[in-house]
This record gives sequence, structure tokens and C-alpha cells, in this order.
Amino acid sequence: MMMINRFLKILPLLLVIGGCGAFGIQPDPPPPTAVPQATSSGAGEGGLIDKWFGDKSSGEGGGGGIAVNSFLWRASLDTMSFMPLKHSDPFGGVINYDWYSPPESPGERLKVTIYILDRQLRADGLRISVFRQTRSGEAWLSAKIDPKTTRDLENAILKRAREMRIASSVIK
Repeated sequence: MMMINRFLKILPLLLVIGGCGAFGIQPDPPPPTAVPQATSSGAGEGGLIDKWFGDKSSGEGGGGGIAVNSFLWRASLDTMSFMPLKHSDPFGGVINYDWYSPPESPGERLKVTIYILDRQLRADGLRISVFRQTRSGEAWLSAKIDPKTTRDLENAILKRAREMRIASSVIK
């Protein structure tokens, strides 16, 4: 009888904890700058979770709970911070920006989607899609993008990611 009472006392707690996943609770996005992580052991060997499940970080900035390279992720957000962010998925490696009209040319607008494809900091781990539209009367019409624009954006993000990686190795 005493065991049944204990079970009935614990049952609501188990239901509440188990139900959190059904509401689509998502973790916070990664911080824009490196934040030192506290470990439970104090010896820098990782926390209790790492001991149970193993530390799978690659030392390339791919740790921190996201499935993509954190340097590419943060560099993408930093480089494109002038555009309005529409959606970001750090586990899938997709960052969508909404339409942006440059102040110097209000008759055109751009939209950018960034795909981070790898946990390693590599040039082929980043792909960018740029969409451009021009105004014709009241309607927006699709316009051609110069491939150099996409390449320049990729190079700017890769350069920023390398700077972040160098800065993080200096801090250690």
C-alpha cells in the first residue's frame, strides 16, 4: 500500500515532465558570442551528461548543442545582421532572412537563405541562396542575381568564421 502511495505522488511529476515535448518547447538559440561553459567536474573533462552519453564535439566549434559548425552559424548571423531574420534552425542548419530593400535602391529587394551543411569549418560546408526582385509598378518581379554576389556573401561569412575561430583559440 505504501508503494502505491509513493507511485501516485510521483505520477503527476512524471506526466508533467513527459508532456513538455508535446508542446514543442524549443531550446534558446545559441548566444552570439562565446560563453564559457561550466562543467560539473571542474577539471575540464565535461559534465555528467558527457560522461553518460560521451562528448561528441569535434573541437572545430561544432559543440554547444547545435548540429552545425558554431563558427559558421555565428558568422552567418553576424554578417547578415542588417537583414531581418525570419527563421533560424540551428539543428537543421538553415537561416532564412526576410525581404530587405537597400536604402540606396528602394526599387529592389533581396531575400537570403543560408544552409550550413557540416560540423567542420570548411568552405563547402556553407551554401547561400539569394533571391532578388525589382518593382514594376505595383508588382514585384523576379530578377537575375549576379553569381559574384552569392560568392561575395559566402566569402564574407567564411572570413568572419575564421576570425572567430582564431579569436577563440587565443582565448583558451
